[in-house]
Amino acid sequence: MHARVTGLAFAIYYPVFAAIAVPANLVTIVILSRGRCGLSRCITRYLVSMAVSDLLVVITGVILNRIRGIYFPVSFLTTTPACSTIAVLTYAARNSSVLLTVAFTFDRCVAICSRKMKTKYCTEKTAAIVIGTVCVLSCAKNVPHYFIYEPLYIKSNVPWFCNIKLIYYNSLGWAVYDWLDRILTPCVPFVLILLLNALTVRHIAVASRVRRRLRTHNGENQSDPEMESRRKSIILLLSISGSFILLWILYVINLLYVRFTNGKYFAGSNFTDPRFILQEGGYMLQLLSCCTNTCIYAATQSKFREEIKNAAKYPLNLIWKFIK
Repeated sequence: MHARVTGLAFAIYYPVFAAIAVPANLVTIVILSRGRCGLSRCITRYLVSMAVSDLLVVITGVILNRIRGIYFPVSFLTTTPACSTIAVLTYAARNSSVLLTVAFTFDRCVAICSRKMKTKYCTEKTAAIVIGTVCVLSCAKNVPHYFIYEPLYIKSNVPWFCNIKLIYYNSLGWAVYDWLDRILTPCVPFVLILLLNALTVRHIAVASRVRRRLRTHNGENQSDPEMESRRKSIILLLSISGSFILLWILYVINLLYVRFTNGKYFAGSNFTDPRFILQEGGYMLQLLSCCTNTCIYAATQSKFREEIKNAAKYPLNLIWKFIK
């Protein structure tokens, strides 16, 4: 009974998640691309690129992988070349999403903590270069994943399904690659995001105290637009990076468990096995991080909320005009 409930939960979760995440990211891309949210072009480029990479993760990791595996267990996409390609695309999109979150965090840290570097680094051109570099490196880094898999069986000269090769666990070369892969995503981003956020928050706290004392000394009691702008920036920054850390933590725990117990990643679908629940729970939360940024924008950016309302009203206004 427990296995049935767990299996049903997975079967319902992924389609519902995809039905929400795909339009949410599409709406985010459209709204941010219009440039009416009061954000700089530099920030907008990062946020749009993050939404695009999140959308690609949903398409490859959720629709082509999870949903296809649950509802269409045997299809063209389950041939070994196809599922190997999907794995590479999923890893590349996921890496891009993670590294772009780090790049955005670094950009905001520079913008808030260093006025001198801000004028040179926090520009639309630099953002485009960083985004392009991240995407190219993410794709190149994950090409070896294509060669990790072998067919589970071959029927009529067609290789079916993707089974991890035994050499992947026994070869020193693959062990080094796997360690580097896991360290670069998400361990290093975890550490960088925590350090950059700590530096940014510390700088804002110090600057706020100094600015408050100066304004009090000068007898200024009105609201401070500069500090209000910084407050909004730090809320957006901490919300995005904080949700990333919370939603990836279970995945990291499973990663450390596999590595330090000399175990293997769980294969199969034994819904009652604690290892399966830990591994799949980590994947579920990690994929959920591809949908949270839209909610964060809506919660922290009033102009973004206004644009969503306008987008929702637009078809209703067209219908109303047609009826009149």
